[in-house]
Amino acid sequence: MRIEDEYVKTGYFWLPERDEKKIPGVLTIKNGGDIELEVVGLFDDSIKSLNDDDDLDRIIGHVEKDGFVTLENCFYTQKNHAFGGVSKSKLYVNKVLSGVAYDENESVTFNTLSFSVDCLDEWVGISGISTDSDWKNKTATISYILPENISYDLNNEMKLEICFSCTTSSSSKATEAKITQRVDFKLISEGLRPLGDFTEIAFKLTNFLCFAIDTTVALKDLSATSKEIQRDSGNRKQYPVSIKVFYPSIPFTEKVPDKSRHRMLFTYGTIKSNAQDVFNNWLRAYEIMAPALSLYFSTKNGAQKYLDGKFLALVQGLETYHRRTSDEKLMDSSEFDSLVSIISESCPEEYAEWLSGRLIHGNEINLGKRLKRIIEPFKDKLGSSKERSKLLRKIVDTRNYLTHYSENIKDNAASGEELWNLCQKMEVIFQLHFLKVVGFSDKEIESVVENSYPLKQKINKI
Repeated sequence: MRIEDEYVKTGYFWLPERDEKKIPGVLTIKNGGDIELEVVGLFDDSIKSLNDDDDLDRIIGHVEKDGFVTLENCFYTQKNHAFGGVSKSKLYVNKVLSGVAYDENESVTFNTLSFSVDCLDEWVGISGISTDSDWKNKTATISYILPENISYDLNNEMKLEICFSCTTSSSSKATEAKITQRVDFKLISEGLRPLGDFTEIAFKLTNFLCFAIDTTVALKDLSATSKEIQRDSGNRKQYPVSIKVFYPSIPFTEKVPDKSRHRMLFTYGTIKSNAQDVFNNWLRAYEIMAPALSLYFSTKNGAQKYLDGKFLALVQGLETYHRRTSDEKLMDSSEFDSLVSIISESCPEEYAEWLSGRLIHGNEINLGKRLKRIIEPFKDKLGSSKERSKLLRKIVDTRNYLTHYSENIKDNAASGEELWNLCQKMEVIFQLHFLKVVGFSDKEIESVVENSYPLKQKINKI
């Protein structure tokens, strides 16, 4: 997750079952979500603790400005015993919940999770700001109407809201006035749910935006509320406490993306008329082809550091995608079973185990055929028949070489710029299929291809 403002907080920390022993420390959350707690001393400074497990399920703290914090799933990375002196130890923290102190075995459940994502404002593209200038009469008017929140029902009994908020500011000399609008996603559940239920959906929606925006974007500004954690507003009314959430979420890149609407694959405006179906189709896709999605996004978020690795992840992703969406075999299952029986009967006993291993996947179609089936719906965008055959042959030969490094196919494998272009072409195939998966019609896909400069660029390389 993205941490836009430096987070370094000094405070006191203790174990929920030992609140009489508080030790000073510094809580640091780095950009990306990595969390470290440096403490003076140890939570247990007995000799016995030298051989104890270093894992601590929960630590409570009280830090400057933010008040109570709950640190989840912690372990020592550096454990120093002072034996009478002063020493510092460090702990890795998996998650921070800021604004609340949970008891030792208290469950962490919520009703809402709000979050933003890089480029979300640009992707949604809805603004309540309007301007009117009349330079002849030397007047200018800026007005703002807060857009209405937009709500969608998800198939997991949550609601997804696109929420709008704004801040205003003016300088002390009254020579400048500023209105800043902000867009957030908000997941809402009537019943209490574990935080993991919300962050799982937030992760999938972030990947959806990575796909739509065509770059790696990161989660930021997470906050949760629970009906069970309320604060008195002073007028006999209570309202849920906003609890900030920090953890090392993925995807993430150090550099904040700067992506104009014209360089995105598609925007919210493109799916506005059927956005509920699009969101649900995307979330449902994870139930069927999660491994293929993971392989694709590993090539977009920097997980693949080398071009060879990127190529292999893409080709494996396409193969996995076809396996998850098609049950095509070489021959009818009964026909194959009969053939296996005939072959097995003729096989010498000493080779029976070897033969069984060879035949276990014998009815699977090969990579070339899988790729041919995958590109079939979009073959008109992938060159002539001759160009498509050449493309598939090059992908298969390159995959075989990079997997087995057989010298006899080395000359047929792509490398350098040619390998990069192959990766670009496989990205196109993935993106076209993802558009189909979320519910785009053939006409709508054609419109995306026509209006998306990055996609058109990749297609033109074919």
